[in-house]
Amino acid sequence: MLIQFSIANYQAIKGKMTLSLVASNYDKSREVDNIFTIDKFGLKLMKSAVIYGANASGKTKFLESFGFFKEFILNSSKESQATESIEVNPFKFNSKTEKQPSFFEMSFIYKNELYRYGFEVSKSEVKSEWLFHRPKTKEIQLFYRDGQNFDELHDSFKVAKNLVKDKMIRENALLLSVCAQFNDPTSKKILAWLNKMNLISGVKEEGYEGFTISQIQEHGKKDEVLNFLRKADLGIEDFKIEELDYNNLPKNMPEKLKEVLLSQKDRPKIYSDVTTFHNKYDDKQNLKGLSDLSMKKDESSGTNKYFALAGPIIETLEEGDVLIIDELDAKLHPILVQNIVALFNSADTNPKNAQLIFNTHDTNLLGSDIFRRDQIWFTEKNKYGEAELFSLSDIKIRNDEDFEKNYIQGKYGAIPYIGDFRKLLLK
Repeated sequence: MLIQFSIANYQAIKGKMTLSLVASNYDKSREVDNIFTIDKFGLKLMKSAVIYGANASGKTKFLESFGFFKEFILNSSKESQATESIEVNPFKFNSKTEKQPSFFEMSFIYKNELYRYGFEVSKSEVKSEWLFHRPKTKEIQLFYRDGQNFDELHDSFKVAKNLVKDKMIRENALLLSVCAQFNDPTSKKILAWLNKMNLISGVKEEGYEGFTISQIQEHGKKDEVLNFLRKADLGIEDFKIEELDYNNLPKNMPEKLKEVLLSQKDRPKIYSDVTTFHNKYDDKQNLKGLSDLSMKKDESSGTNKYFALAGPIIETLEEGDVLIIDELDAKLHPILVQNIVALFNSADTNPKNAQLIFNTHDTNLLGSDIFRRDQIWFTEKNKYGEAELFSLSDIKIRNDEDFEKNYIQGKYGAIPYIGDFRKLLLK
């Protein structure tokens, strides 16, 4: 379970920006569904969070920072990264910060233990790194790194001690990542947690269709996916995964690709399309069977996206993982977005307390009464290009206010301030 995530001096973010999923004590609404309790640590955490803001206000860059955090931890220890620079971009609209390191820190619970891990990095090196562990009530520092100085290593972190002694930690590699490579139990747990954090672009969701298909073919999830599609009222009664026929390859396939495919002795299964089946009627509205459509050629872009998201959403709910989606509402009807959020907020459909974090421009969600105030977040950028993140619970308002109306009117900020477009046309 994610507790909170903080970044600073990264992309459009200059100062420290923190998204916290700890429920506010000042908002008692929807406690049965929208939050869950971790008694061991005395925490109440939220199952979902939504981020609003104007275009170019930092919403997407903030969610992208989750991806950088994850990928750098998973890959920084690899030998292929030994001579490469770190793909981090500090805040560029300030002459001081563009030369300073970027900051990242995450707190989370995995297998009933609480961890707080973070680091500061420039394009050339890891400036600092730290790991705290809270097995019960007291937080224990496992290590702190200052450049290439590792002065405070806990006795339980034996693998780290040996690696530091043998000078096995490169300047551009994280100690945690290297320790995981050498089978340190704590480091491996943290990497296992990161693998439970899934990030999706809601604009470029096509790549996740393959994941949904693998869930159907390899894990027997067809009934779950079909039920997910039926609930959306897309008219899909059934579907079938189509395999590539090596004896009848598409005419428009490049010849070189055909040669490569046909030359393989053990030809892999390649899924070329999904056929969907819809009810067919006569002129008197009598059911006469099923019509088949190609998902790629015939179905709408929204249906394609909904199918692509089905696998990740179902797996996240079943495993109790974290799902982060940039622009969830793109191509989807507002009611479908509401229903996806409702799946996460419901104690019935989300018994393992999976968490959903996404950004959107769909203000209907603000008026749908599915979020608490502390689940609603905003990004806003000032005239110096600095993005800020804040929660609706930080603003003194009544719980019964019309959140959607007030947001559109600019009472909470985080909307674009633009001139009169008509004057541009009149000129």
